[in-house]
Amino acid sequence: MTRQSLGPFALLLALFPLACGGSAPAPATRSAATPAAEAPLPAIDGNAVLQHIKVLASDEYQGRFPGTKGEDLSVAYIQQQFQDLGLAPGNTDGTYIQHVPLVGITPDPSASLVFRKGSHVDRLKFKDDFVASTRRVKPTVSLDNSSLVFVGYGVQAPEYHWDDYKGMDVKGKTLVMLVGDPPVPDPNDPAKLDPKMFGGPAMTYYGRWTYKYEIGAKLGAAGVIIVHETGPAGYPFSVLQSSTGEAFTLETPDGNMNRAAIESWITRDQAVKLFKMAGKDFDALKAAAVKPDFKPVPLGVTASITLHNTIRRIQSRNVIAKLEGSDPALKDEYVIYTAHWDHLGIGPAVNGDDIYNGAVDNASGVAGLIELARAFKQLPTPPKRSILFMAVTAEEQGLLGSEYYATHPIYPLAKTLADINMDAMNVWGKTKDLTIVGLGNSQLDDYARRAAAAQGRVLRPDPTPEKGFYYRSDHFNFAKVGVPALDPDSGVDYVGKPDGYGTKVHDDYIAHDYHQPSDQVKPDWDMSGEAQDLELLMRVGYDVAQASSYPQWTPGTEFAAIRAAQLKAAGISR
Repeated sequence: MTRQSLGPFALLLALFPLACGGSAPAPATRSAATPAAEAPLPAIDGNAVLQHIKVLASDEYQGRFPGTKGEDLSVAYIQQQFQDLGLAPGNTDGTYIQHVPLVGITPDPSASLVFRKGSHVDRLKFKDDFVASTRRVKPTVSLDNSSLVFVGYGVQAPEYHWDDYKGMDVKGKTLVMLVGDPPVPDPNDPAKLDPKMFGGPAMTYYGRWTYKYEIGAKLGAAGVIIVHETGPAGYPFSVLQSSTGEAFTLETPDGNMNRAAIESWITRDQAVKLFKMAGKDFDALKAAAVKPDFKPVPLGVTASITLHNTIRRIQSRNVIAKLEGSDPALKDEYVIYTAHWDHLGIGPAVNGDDIYNGAVDNASGVAGLIELARAFKQLPTPPKRSILFMAVTAEEQGLLGSEYYATHPIYPLAKTLADINMDAMNVWGKTKDLTIVGLGNSQLDDYARRAAAAQGRVLRPDPTPEKGFYYRSDHFNFAKVGVPALDPDSGVDYVGKPDGYGTKVHDDYIAHDYHQPSDQVKPDWDMSGEAQDLELLMRVGYDVAQASSYPQWTPGTEFAAIRAAQLKAAGISR
C-alpha cells in the first residue's frame, strides 16, 4: 500500500486518512451520465473474500515478494481463479499475463557524499546524513565535483505561471530542492496558503519527490538532492534510512540513462551546514523560494559521490482477465479494476516471525478483485463496455506494475474510461461513510456518491490532502496518463460501534500491523465492511460501463489537459 510508502524508499509510516468530516460538494462540472435504471447487481460474498485472503496471506506464499516463490504462487492462484470463473484472458496474446521486466539495484552503503568549496570539505555519512540511489542500470554511477544549484522547490508549473529555473541551463549540475509544493501565502491572509496556488493546503504532484527527480532528469541534471523536512514531507527521515537496500525499477532500453545519475535526500541539518559553507542562509533562501520571482542560486559548492551497485533482473507479472462488453459498438472501451498482489516478502524477524504476510495490504484488495470478477460474471448480461480485472505487481516497490501497464497499455488509454483501485480494504465491519482520496478530482465521484447514497452512506474527503495520498497508489499511474481514477479508502463511522472506533482500529493497524509480519488474518475481522465497499465499487464500475458519456476530470485538475488532448487525438468526443 504505497499511499503509505515511498516507492523505492519503501515503508513510509504515514497514517491512513482518519479524521471525520462532511461529504464534499459535487465538482463544478457537468454531471456524469446517470444510468437510465439502477439494474440489480449480484451480491458480494464476504466469506468468499476472506477465504481468498487466507490463501494469499498464508505463510506458504512467503509475503508475495516479486521474483520469488511467493510471486509464482500468487500469480498461479489469481490466474486459476480467473480461469475458473470463465473470464477471458486479458492480454491480446491469449494469456492472462503481462510480463513486467524489473531490475533491482542495491547501492553499497559505504558511499560518502562530499561537499567541497575551496579547501573546505564536508563528508556526509550514508544513511545517517543522506540516502542516495540511482535508476541507471550501471555497476557504478558518480558525481565528480558537480556544481550545486539551489532551485527552490524545483517546480515548472505553467498553469500557475511558476518557474523555479528562469531559463538557467542546469544540464550536468546537481540540483538542491526543497520538499513539497511552494507554500505560497494567501495575499488576503498571509497566515494561510493561497488556495489558487498549488492546491492551497493540499499537495499537488509538483510536491512529490517523484516529480522532483523527473524534472531533474528532464532538464539534464547530473544529480538531484532533496532537503528532507518532516513537516512538509509527512514522514521522518528514519523512513528513508530504513529503505536503503535493494530497490526495483523499470528498465528502459538505454538502461534508464535518461535519469539523473544520483537521486538523493539529505537531512535538514546537513542542508543548513551546506548553505553555510556556501555563505548563504538556509531559512532566508527557503523564504525566498515561495515567491514567483525566485531565481536559482548557484551555491559555489561541488558535490562528489560514487555508488557501487549490485544489479539483478527479474521478469515479474501483472495478471489480467477480461469480461467482454455486450454492446458491439462499445465493447472495445474499458473500465479497469486494479489491486496489487505483492507485499514485502521475507524480512527482519519480529517476535520470531519473518514472513510479512500482507493480509490487509493487499491480499484484501486482490481477494476483492477476484470476488468482483465473480459477481460481474454472474450478471445475466455483461455491461455494454468491457471490464478488465488487473492484479498488478511491485506496488510496494514504487507502483511499478501499474506504471508498466500505463506506459505499455494492452488496450488504448483513450478508450479506457476509468481505473478503480483497491488497496487495503476495510475488514472491520460496515460504515456509514466512505473516504475518497482526491474527492472532487473527477466525475467518478458523482458515480460513487450515487452508489453510496443507495447504501445510505455519505462520501468523505481525505482529511489530510497535504500529504498527497492521491499520488501514492496504483490508480495514480492511470491518472498520470489521463485516465480518470478513483481511490477509495475505508470509512471511519462504523455501524453499531462507539464514536472513535474507526480511528482506533486504523491507528492500531498502523501502529502494530502495517508492513509488519503481524499483518495477518485476525479472528475479530468483520468482512461485511469489505463486502459493502465492493458492492459500491461494483456499482460505480458497472454504471460507468453503461453510461452514454465518458467521465471527465474536473476542470483545472492537473490531469484534465492530458485527457482532453488524448481524447481529441483519438477522435473521441463523448
